[in-house]
Amino acid sequence: MNKDSKIYIAGHRGLVGSAIVRNLTYKGYHNLIYKTHKELDLTSQQAVREFFDKERPEYVILAAAKVGGIHANNTMPAEFIYENMMIQNNVIHSAHLNKVKKLLFLGSTCIYPKLAPQPIAETALLSGPLEDTNEAYAVAKIAGLEMCKFYKKQYGDNYISCMPTNLYGPNDNYDLNNSHVMPALIRKFHDAKVNQADGVEIWGTGSPLREFLHVDDMAGASVFLLENYDAEQHVNIGTGEEISIKDLAYLIKGIVGFEGDLLWNSSMPDGTPRKLTDVSKLHELGWRHKICLEEGIRSAYQWYWEQDTVQKVLSPIMDVDSSLEAKLI
Repeated sequence: MNKDSKIYIAGHRGLVGSAIVRNLTYKGYHNLIYKTHKELDLTSQQAVREFFDKERPEYVILAAAKVGGIHANNTMPAEFIYENMMIQNNVIHSAHLNKVKKLLFLGSTCIYPKLAPQPIAETALLSGPLEDTNEAYAVAKIAGLEMCKFYKKQYGDNYISCMPTNLYGPNDNYDLNNSHVMPALIRKFHDAKVNQADGVEIWGTGSPLREFLHVDDMAGASVFLLENYDAEQHVNIGTGEEISIKDLAYLIKGIVGFEGDLLWNSSMPDGTPRKLTDVSKLHELGWRHKICLEEGIRSAYQWYWEQDTVQKVLSPIMDVDSSLEAKLI
């Protein structure tokens, strides 16, 4: 890629997309294009085709997706599989029709079997049953990965895929109903601290092991692959390090400064017992993560604290504006 190459980032406002935009901008890429959901509905085939016909991007980064935690995946599986497959189908096929030079598809390590051998190598794909709690999302992502592979096989399109592990960082989703474990814990401990609560309820037993990667590291790895990798095999993006949910909770509790108790609700699902990626392929290619977990959580909490503070400052002002508007009407 050249610094003036026209690059389309689908999903630029999300956790993943916004980090990739930051990375590309930092590295000097300046011809970036993106649209909000209101401007471009990626589930609409006609809208996506018209966008590609008009903009003619040279490179595409497909980071747009409907995402959520265990609760969201459990309660809205039809939405997760439908919306994600529609987005993928439309963007990948339109990229093909418009002869895009290269496309990077971002999936998730949830594509791997629930009981895959640990650490999970790229070759574990489709080797066993998926985790029930996020099966719909996983099936959609597997379809996207395979679609890229088959377009490369049949048409020679330079489409590559990467599978990031659990991500966190700026622009994460902190809604307690559909967020992932990291932002959910940060918000729960923050709210409990502010409200001087005696304890915080946490779903599950705390025993599952998880790997976490700061989203800025993920962006660095993604752009690295876009610049340097062209093979068919998808690539895991992670740290190769893991922590139990219980230890993670105590780590976040200390960073936030909450002094109450942890209340484990073992009646709620744990999800996959262990999910650690084998990142040897990524290391062999020449990339390793830079942000350690504690440093990353501190920066993520700082970002959330600043957003929460701004919201509390603006809310009364917005309420006053609304009141004045009502009186004027």
